[in-house]
Amino acid sequence: MSAKRGCENGARISRREAMRRGLCGAVGLALADRLSADTLAITQTPKVTALPKAKAKAVIQIFLWGGMSHSDTWDPKPDAGYDFTGPLKEAIPTNVDGVRLGELFPNLAKQADKFSLIRSMTHGNNGHETAAYLMQTGHTPGERLAYPCVGAVFAMFKGYNAGYKGLIPPYVVLTQPQGRFSESGFLGSKFKPFATGGDPNAQRFEVEGVVARGISDERQKARSEFLQKMDTMAVTAPDNPQLLASKDAEKQAYQLILGKGKEVFDLSKEKAELRDKYGRHTFGQDCVMARRLVETGVPYVCINYPGGWDTHKDHFQTMRRQVPQLDQGLAMLLQDLHDHGLLESTIVWCCGEFGRTPRVDWQPPWNGGRNHFGRVFTVLVAGGGFKGGHVVGATNEKAEEVKDRPVYPVDLLGSIYTLAGIDVAAKLPHPLGVEARVLPSAEEGVKSAGLLKEIM
Repeated sequence: MSAKRGCENGARISRREAMRRGLCGAVGLALADRLSADTLAITQTPKVTALPKAKAKAVIQIFLWGGMSHSDTWDPKPDAGYDFTGPLKEAIPTNVDGVRLGELFPNLAKQADKFSLIRSMTHGNNGHETAAYLMQTGHTPGERLAYPCVGAVFAMFKGYNAGYKGLIPPYVVLTQPQGRFSESGFLGSKFKPFATGGDPNAQRFEVEGVVARGISDERQKARSEFLQKMDTMAVTAPDNPQLLASKDAEKQAYQLILGKGKEVFDLSKEKAELRDKYGRHTFGQDCVMARRLVETGVPYVCINYPGGWDTHKDHFQTMRRQVPQLDQGLAMLLQDLHDHGLLESTIVWCCGEFGRTPRVDWQPPWNGGRNHFGRVFTVLVAGGGFKGGHVVGATNEKAEEVKDRPVYPVDLLGSIYTLAGIDVAAKLPHPLGVEARVLPSAEEGVKSAGLLKEIM
């Protein structure tokens, strides 16, 4: 499912010039692409009618890559028996009557009024790459086109199409892309996410292309000044449009490195007490960073959970180590967004590409693991027009089957797009003029049970 990444001549030239002028990393390239005169034209989004009011200005996606167990977490089945629960056999009440979570979520249990759980998510795909593509594009893997993921679509319709002027690219990944598929699809490199790299929990968050290891701000400033002195092309061809675009990209890149852009990534500006509440671990500080990015105006932020959840082995050990961090960071993110007045305009959605088998695999070599399970799993949604305190759908007594109200990827993504004012039938600009739309329609045979109107 790799997309063709051909670029216009103008984009090639501006990138060469940007590199010649010392712009480094994904930031410089993204800015140079963005300013290129020959970048791909984008179709404006038609107005959405007869649908829930668009409230979301931004999205924070927490991608639990590898697939987190639903039965150990957000759809507990304490009476299913030890072969299904293992040692995690307790369910705890929340601040919403009738809603219970797995025993490792005491903090999130206090925030249940702020989020809803979709316990009947289903697609039946058990492959990491194909399931991730399906969950993040809504399109069937193996089609002739490689579609962009939801973050790239937001970068287009809520970023560049909407006149986004932020220094930070409109689609940011904390901290590493998963590489399961091409996130930008046929839209090309301009719509690839800006992956920060580094670790926000480190003493100095070394952001790719912005905060370099071992290079002080003073040294960066000296480099910029030296570059200006050596720039003979600015004198010999001052009106060249591609050089002017490169110069503008250089200016914005240094604003990122030395100016306001860099300040966004400086977590020392947050109160130590608040950072402690998020948790002094990578995921907790990812969540702090995500809130800061949304506060700055970045429309789409994806946190790829550090470490992942592919727990064929050491499942229960991993759950006891990672779930408390997820619980702490996610619960505080919801509270902090609420306290900053951002939750009403920010969608938070959290899930993996699938769940894990409800029946524990006690046989060697797994010895108490859980395997891939796309038949049914749970998604958490909050904010941006999604109601809190609800549960959508249900599974059977052992969390193996959808019992009520199936929800498919197009239903989930369609609801997210709708709340952000993005028409799911809007055309996407394919470089060869091929007909392509944000989401497939029912006429194309895609499985759908409808938008999540009960929580919108």
